[in-house]
Amino acid sequence: MGAAWHHRREAAAMPSFASDLPTPRPRHRVVPLTLWRVAMLLAWLGLAGCSSLPSRPPLPDEAALPAATAGALAAQVAPLVQAHPGRSGFVPLDSGLDAFAARVWLVDRAGSSLDIQTYIWRSDRTGRWLLTRLQAAAERGVRVRLLLDDGNGSPTLDGLLSQLDAHPGAEVRFFNPYPHRGLGRAWDLATDFSRLHRRMHNKTFNADGVVTILGGRNVGDEYFGAAADMEFADLDVLAVGPIVGEVSASFDAYWNSASAYPRRSLLLPGNDRPLTPEQQAALDEASAYAKDLRERPRVERWRERGPQASDFVWGRSTLFVDPPDKVLKQAGESELMLPRLARTLGNADRSIDIVSPYFVPTDDGVAAFTALHDRGVRLRVLTNSLAATDVSAVHAGYAPYRPALLDGGVELYELRPVPAPEGRARGRLLGLGSSRASLHAKTFAVDGERVFIGSFNFDPRSAWLNTEIGVLLEHPGLAQRIGQAFDTEVPRQAWQVTRDPDRGPDALRWRGQTPEGQPIELTEEPEAGWLTRLWVWLLSWLPIDGLL
Repeated sequence: MGAAWHHRREAAAMPSFASDLPTPRPRHRVVPLTLWRVAMLLAWLGLAGCSSLPSRPPLPDEAALPAATAGALAAQVAPLVQAHPGRSGFVPLDSGLDAFAARVWLVDRAGSSLDIQTYIWRSDRTGRWLLTRLQAAAERGVRVRLLLDDGNGSPTLDGLLSQLDAHPGAEVRFFNPYPHRGLGRAWDLATDFSRLHRRMHNKTFNADGVVTILGGRNVGDEYFGAAADMEFADLDVLAVGPIVGEVSASFDAYWNSASAYPRRSLLLPGNDRPLTPEQQAALDEASAYAKDLRERPRVERWRERGPQASDFVWGRSTLFVDPPDKVLKQAGESELMLPRLARTLGNADRSIDIVSPYFVPTDDGVAAFTALHDRGVRLRVLTNSLAATDVSAVHAGYAPYRPALLDGGVELYELRPVPAPEGRARGRLLGLGSSRASLHAKTFAVDGERVFIGSFNFDPRSAWLNTEIGVLLEHPGLAQRIGQAFDTEVPRQAWQVTRDPDRGPDALRWRGQTPEGQPIELTEEPEAGWLTRLWVWLLSWLPIDGLL
């Protein structure tokens, strides 16, 4: 989402044609202003023409391979699934290291297929190394299909993707692609904004048709507890059982959609080129770092034995997923995730606990939360503070709704960008150890009985623009863990936002704790400098809510 806002800022900063024209000097013939406008318009139209996508080649539909009945993964999973007929099993991955280890385990144990779909794939140490593991899987006969949203791009990443795509057993596709790379993307966005600002935000990781991972994590160091200066508090789940077939069908729908372009059809840089010495050096550094990660005890245990029976929780599940043609504005409202999620929330009787890093409720959302509170439903929300967020524009969209949310009965918390108190495991959800923490998990619990985990944020972008995916699991134990976090960890690691009527009608107060447990109260956005606060205040006046 940060990348999407960055591109929108580039588009918004395009200069107006008339105001930025240079003043003609006397020794040159003065060209009438009308001719300047015509020339600029023709140049703009020429660039627009250059930004069109090539035609998508005709491709036969491809289906996921049948669920494996033999091999390492099937042998480990099948007895567990058979013991829980009609139910799916889930292992929460609330640690970045566990999430990394689970993916390594799936890639290295897969025997027939790997179908992977994600929004961001970083060209960093974990991202580069995982691509080499996919290459190794293809070389031992595993069919690899990798579907990336086309918000990615770097010379090293392009080179590794080209290598993987060149393998006969692997294919890389880009969803809703840009025609160009580098600076050309700003022009692409400016000339085709209505299409390109809609992105595929889904994250799934399917192996052999018997195991999948879905949730909030992209692929990159900060999602796996491997970055020293930044770490996301995130959540996804490893799942087995009936849910895997549903996720596989969803992947096929996206893979075969009109918006999924084979990488080789786009004639991108890096096609059929060997890695440069610089790219190879970056890859060698990633391999050395990944070796260090793999030797950590938790990661090593995962790689050696995978999840154990005692790690799973079992329950009936429902998959929520947007249709891929949402990005083409061809999906009906009834097909989208939001109406279905709204019904789930609307059926709450006692409580709703929401964790959403990007939270822009809109007036309709505030009204819905207020109506739930009036019915006696307790509402608690955890989102990022201004100091913790990685997208300040989203905070600008969220901040004006705080007074109305508080008036509507919502208990509002904002995560602090500081390491967790000593004693909490590094990388755990709401137990971070890096120098700067930011919330990225997207989950909510209803009545302490049902829990949703996925990619969906409570903001207009997830509701109407991007495609999303998630699973609703009926499991009181897991749902109650979310509620318990609000009872214990959230007050220690987040600011509670309250009204401050003595200072004005919309004045707020932030209440928190020191590491020693002593109370703190502040009257302005905590831990954020005045320039940041000024920038967010200016953004809050812009009509950008629908893009956030």
